[in-house]
Amino acid sequence: MNQYRLLKTLCEIHAPSGEESEMKNFLLDYISKVQASWKVKPQIFDGEDLQDCLVLVFGKPRTAIFAHMDSVGFTVRYQNQLIPIGGPDVESNYKLKGKDSLGFVNCKLQVNQENQLFYEFGRGIERGTSLTFDCDFRETEEFIQSCYMDNRLGIYNCLKLAETLENGMIVFSCYEEHGGGSVPMLAKFMYEKYHIRQALISDITWVTEGVEHGKGVAISMRDRNVPRKSFINKIISLAQESSIPYQLEVESGGSSDGRELHQSPYPIDWCFVGAPEDNVHSPNEAVHKKDIEAMLSMYQLLMEKL
Repeated sequence: MNQYRLLKTLCEIHAPSGEESEMKNFLLDYISKVQASWKVKPQIFDGEDLQDCLVLVFGKPRTAIFAHMDSVGFTVRYQNQLIPIGGPDVESNYKLKGKDSLGFVNCKLQVNQENQLFYEFGRGIERGTSLTFDCDFRETEEFIQSCYMDNRLGIYNCLKLAETLENGMIVFSCYEEHGGGSVPMLAKFMYEKYHIRQALISDITWVTEGVEHGKGVAISMRDRNVPRKSFINKIISLAQESSIPYQLEVESGGSSDGRELHQSPYPIDWCFVGAPEDNVHSPNEAVHKKDIEAMLSMYQLLMEKL
């Protein structure tokens, strides 16, 4: 557990789309405490011009890594109604947590036959309050299981990489789970200020019939969007030359921060590289430890070679 204590802490932080400030503040505090031990001390960009996004610049960056800070969740509507934030899995009796002006909230999700969502709690919760899954972090010999491995594992990957990174940019973005919106601003920053033309997406993908637990990190050749093949081929070539286990993913759906880079007016190549998980967007997201290790190793290789 000690190895993954930081990951557990990240999974417990309340930061649904639109409320990433708690995660950003945690990251700023964490970085201030540990950066003296990092190989290179980064330049830190935050503030109102970036809203709740956070950018770390190491040395002379050639490649940017994007990791979204937000999670899926729920918003309290009227009476005891709930509206989803992003696309959370919904099942009656899932435990939810949050906080309003009256105090902390620990309640249960209820789903009726029309698939309408409600909360079950001893009092009314103030409208507009956000709720997220209550974190039950579990570790076995082979797996880590918790809510919000998507994308707290992507953040964890970035923080571990930061310990030895000499040249590169790490971008912590917002809103990814609920339609995006922060990446165009961040793309402008990375291209116009640092002329960076390539990016990796540190995020979590799905276990499918072609991407399995324990077979390595997934390198996505496409999802709903089709990135430039020459850049994907370069990444695959570097992976082939290494001894790091990896899997090639080809999907017709799903998207990430890469979608907004793809649609930006800037010539930025991108590739999604991430561990696969089961039980997507539920309190029980499961990732194999071998795939976590492969993800960490692959990012170290790619940031050195790209």
